[in-house]
Amino acid sequence: MTNADIIKLVKSEVIPAVGCTEPMAVALCTAYATESLGTTPDKINILLSANILKNAMGVGIPGTGMIGLPIAVALGALYGKSSYGLEVLKDVNPDRVEKGKQFINGNRISISLKKDITEKLYIEVCCSAGAVSSTAIIAHDHTNLVYLDKVDADGKSQILKDTRSKQSDNDQEEAQEELNLKRVYEFATTAPLADIEFINEARKLNEAASNNALKGNYGHNLGKTLTRPLGRGVMGDSIFSHILAATSCACDARMAGAMIPVMCNSGSGNQGIAATMPVVVFARENHNTEEELTRALMLSHLTAVYIKQSLGRLSALCGCVVAATGSSCGITYLMGGSYEQVAYSVKNMIANLAGIVCDGAKPSCSLKVSSGVSTAVLSAIMAIQNDVVTSVEGIIEDDVDKSIHNLTKVGSIGMNETDRLILDIMTHKG
Repeated sequence: MTNADIIKLVKSEVIPAVGCTEPMAVALCTAYATESLGTTPDKINILLSANILKNAMGVGIPGTGMIGLPIAVALGALYGKSSYGLEVLKDVNPDRVEKGKQFINGNRISISLKKDITEKLYIEVCCSAGAVSSTAIIAHDHTNLVYLDKVDADGKSQILKDTRSKQSDNDQEEAQEELNLKRVYEFATTAPLADIEFINEARKLNEAASNNALKGNYGHNLGKTLTRPLGRGVMGDSIFSHILAATSCACDARMAGAMIPVMCNSGSGNQGIAATMPVVVFARENHNTEEELTRALMLSHLTAVYIKQSLGRLSALCGCVVAATGSSCGITYLMGGSYEQVAYSVKNMIANLAGIVCDGAKPSCSLKVSSGVSTAVLSAIMAIQNDVVTSVEGIIEDDVDKSIHNLTKVGSIGMNETDRLILDIMTHKG
């Protein structure tokens, strides 16, 4: 891949969002369907893939004080703007939330699983008002509208967009074939600084989210707990504890539904946070230069993007494994590590975190993120001392890229039954 190809890839995968990306994607799809309908819907019927449903059931919706899909759908229909992308609900205010609640109470929204599909990221929204209806479908990517139509009162259908048969995504497939960890490292460490400075926007957004979280009580308050006397008494007042606190704070706020934008990575705000904050905190406290921080952030985010290409947008494998692996690479680089040592950190991460399951987006995600980030620091410390998990152990191979693909095979293929069982448990509790 050329530098220009990589820059384009990163800019498409590292984007801002307000709130958890799965319910925001459903709200976005609802906004598309409502805009096509041209009026407020009487009824909204939503069909979702299991992974979308799993990740949208228990997470806070920004600015609402509520969890789950119904309020996201209602606000998407009433006030969502598709032009905002994953920030589709950024115009929400308390008065509009009350109107959204009234919409829900009218029993207008139906949400169910889409049967017999293999796509893990699939959202289908059908809005109707009288005899007029409109359908929007987002698939493969959280903002990827693949179908949009409108059916008038006479039953005449107008297809406004249909790219469902063109989703081979050749550019992504080629990127997956050509990108490897060596190329990721070379790009991040040698590309002209002016070409990659845009990655600092991730630092700006995610650090602000972390700082803002200290002003409120969000989720399980893991980040705040680590900054309090109890947390410091147990964990110490160290770079390590500061990394855990800053990363957890941002995750606490996001999962609880704070109206705070974060920079995502590969469709996940938590992954964006975990790929950013450990690197930012370590660089600041290790007195690295601004250039070193910029390059470490690019290394972290691009590593996460590379791994997600073969894992897929959504899987039963927790995204903290991917994002924290990126931050471990970034921290290793900031420690003065070579490419070989960065590769060691990746192997150490895979050996430790492979198999951590995703049981939906929710406030307790901050615990998993902190587990991933703590392992990222340990893996970097080991790597910089040339301590690495060897190829006789578990799924690790001598070739770091083969090790990565072993991890993604476990997540994308081996854990499919785990994914189904987790959803079954989540939907039949009590």
